[in-house]
Amino acid sequence: MKFELFKLIRENVKGLKPYSSARDEYVSDGSEMVFMDANESPYSNGVNRYPDPHQRQLKLLLARRNSLSVGNILLGNGSDEVLDLIFRAFCEPQKDNIITMPPTYGMYNVLAGINAIENREVLLTKNFELDVEEILSAVDRNTKLILLCSPNNPTGNSFSAAHIETLLTNFQGLLVIDEAYIDFSDQKSWLNKLQQFPNLIVTRTFSKAYGMAGLRLGVGYASEDVIAILNRIKPPYNVNELTQSKAFKMLQNVDVIEEQIKEILVERNCLAQNLAQIEFIREIYPTDANFILVKVDDADRRYREILDSGVVVRNRSSQALCANTLRFTVGTPEENESLLRFLNTL
Repeated sequence: MKFELFKLIRENVKGLKPYSSARDEYVSDGSEMVFMDANESPYSNGVNRYPDPHQRQLKLLLARRNSLSVGNILLGNGSDEVLDLIFRAFCEPQKDNIITMPPTYGMYNVLAGINAIENREVLLTKNFELDVEEILSAVDRNTKLILLCSPNNPTGNSFSAAHIETLLTNFQGLLVIDEAYIDFSDQKSWLNKLQQFPNLIVTRTFSKAYGMAGLRLGVGYASEDVIAILNRIKPPYNVNELTQSKAFKMLQNVDVIEEQIKEILVERNCLAQNLAQIEFIREIYPTDANFILVKVDDADRRYREILDSGVVVRNRSSQALCANTLRFTVGTPEENESLLRFLNTL
């Protein structure tokens, strides 16, 4: 069955004409100009002018690095905005539904609620794998999106490529793969499959491996047709000037970022090995992310004890299939040593 994107678009979005900002109508070529078109302050302070609404310089850098076209890229105020735009472009409130696979990133359910979209939850298996048959059984004519996080949060594991490909092949809606933690995994990114699967959207964040959580910058990769639709409803200046310039500068020096990733991977393995020696830890789950999920004897008690020591971890016991689990983000060698030193006293 041929994938038909036009049928997925909300009716009000199909004929929507996007807002045309001053910086859409005039794109600077670097010439010295007097700008009197956008009702900005004329007094220069570094941020008195509107930012590039299409983040052209940053997108060009990302396109070159990922062997894609600029037209395959959407930047947002964090990946949460990218996800929200996907909901608002393709999901009709009070009518359509999405499918998620708990335990997973909680924002998917929040966005479904905000946009008045039914969230059909299909639990992962006990081994935190996708139940492909159950997922496809949950699909109906109003299912617009399947959202999955791989490597998954909070479990840390990557999903089977064969399972994901089965979903892409058999689902006529959009499959969104959240690759927030892909830089810590040996698994291949799905970016190289965008041409093969027109119903694929890949989202990423600069908050994890790239160390830019405070900048709030996320990215969506998809076919040019999908990105064009999302650009219709994107706020004109959704990524501010400070974020664009700082991110562009930091991405010029990826050697530092790559070294930090290598250190986190070494520390992740060391931390996991040492956590296995802690008496109250019952199980350590495999991880492809920058965190480790562990099962303990009493998560509420251990969480309070660790917090009292001055270390903040995450109690994930409220999540499906995650009873009595704590999630440890991998820190610096010094931070990890401090944590382990305390855990060995309990």
